[in-house]
Amino acid sequence: MGGMNTDWLAQLAPAHAPPAPGWWPPAPGWWGLLLLVLLLTGGLVYWLRRASRQPRRIALRELARLERRSGDDAQLARELEHLLRRYALAVHGREAVAGLSGEGWLAFIATHGGASLSGETGRNLLRAAYGSPAPTDRAGWLKGAREFMRSRR
Repeated sequence: MGGMNTDWLAQLAPAHAPPAPGWWPPAPGWWGLLLLVLLLTGGLVYWLRRASRQPRRIALRELARLERRSGDDAQLARELEHLLRRYALAVHGREAVAGLSGEGWLAFIATHGGASLSGETGRNLLRAAYGSPAPTDRAGWLKGAREFMRSRR
């Protein structure tokens, strides 16, 4: 075997570690996690927007039920006043609404979109709702309540 080197292991290159993996592109698991986070964030935003509109939808549905019902105007005034209170408490909070009555309550409604209930129409609604004789303006009451519930203020 004449010129052949028997120490062939010595001729190999020295051992070295492979290069460190780069940070880009991420592994497929990271892409999946990013997609999951984006979907959850989108779902949360959708749910929060939908939940914030829910009191309005419920109140408008109740208002439509009151509109269809014929009967005593005093009963309508009581139920409408109760609906306006419940809606205001749900949307604007207890601190802003609970202590209001009379002219303060009507001013609050007018400020928050129910301008039709300011003045004599609103006063007549309150009188009728609390049992005092008052002229009835069914259309004005319902219009003011609808404006108040549809307002974004």
